[in-house]
Amino acid sequence: DEGLKFGIYSSPGVTTCGNYLGSIDHEENDARMYNEWGIDYLKYDWCGYQQKWMTEKDNYTRASFIRPYMLMEKYLREQPRDIFYSLCQYGWEEVWKWGPMVDANSWRTTGDITDTWESMSDIGFRQQEDLYPYAAPGHWNDPDMLVVGKVGWSANLRDSRLTPDEQYTHISLWSLLASNMLIGCDLAQLDDFTINLLCNNEVNAVNQDILGKQAKRVALDGDIQVWARPLADGTVAVGFFNLGDKAADVDITKYYNAIAQDKYVGIPFTAPVAIRDLWRQKDLDNTSYSIPSHGVRLLKLTTKK
Repeated sequence: DEGLKFGIYSSPGVTTCGNYLGSIDHEENDARMYNEWGIDYLKYDWCGYQQKWMTEKDNYTRASFIRPYMLMEKYLREQPRDIFYSLCQYGWEEVWKWGPMVDANSWRTTGDITDTWESMSDIGFRQQEDLYPYAAPGHWNDPDMLVVGKVGWSANLRDSRLTPDEQYTHISLWSLLASNMLIGCDLAQLDDFTINLLCNNEVNAVNQDILGKQAKRVALDGDIQVWARPLADGTVAVGFFNLGDKAADVDITKYYNAIAQDKYVGIPFTAPVAIRDLWRQKDLDNTSYSIPSHGVRLLKLTTKK
């Protein structure tokens, strides 16, 4: 009644990462069971398949990485229910190039994220930089879950080690990347700050934009990175990120040409430009901002008529 979706976790191997039974040799039965149970989302994690994979004569070939995911795809296709198929094998063998071939709706592009600036920024900025051509409606790059709020396991829950500015950067970048927004924290312990991070409708609208284009880095200027994502309404969402250790003063007009002339972004806007601050949900007149260390300005830019 609340519109919630129901997800489940398994592995093509003997066991999952948590040492529960995987789906090996029971793929057809499991797919039927997922349909009967009303499953909406399947995360299919390589984990326990490693043991079988090491015995295969063609291991280390792309075919050997594809095989277990294609097998489950066969049986998911036979079900009358739509089940989101999420591959998790850490980006091996450039999964973004073959994920759509096995009907995957998303695929992990990296190893596991942790709630540190080093992990989050490396995964988000460096490891996603060249993956924008492979995202499209129904097929998404997945840089792993969100590490905001109370994170950890059971009795070891603790506040995320990301600073507030780093958490704004995290959510902004993942929204621009059109990535899965999977909450990795304890829902029972959400504080107001985390709720506001996760429930800003203008930021979430960027993530869910139906054009389905992932952001591309269009400018690299010292510690400043500019990532732009064209939106279905003809506007462009732009993140101005400061990866440096000190606050930086940024005049965004400096980067207008880089955004407007990028063929992938494809938004040939011209000055004067209407500026919408998506986190603050307000229109802005100024174009110069101080961006804190590891912080962001997430804006929506539109040519004024």
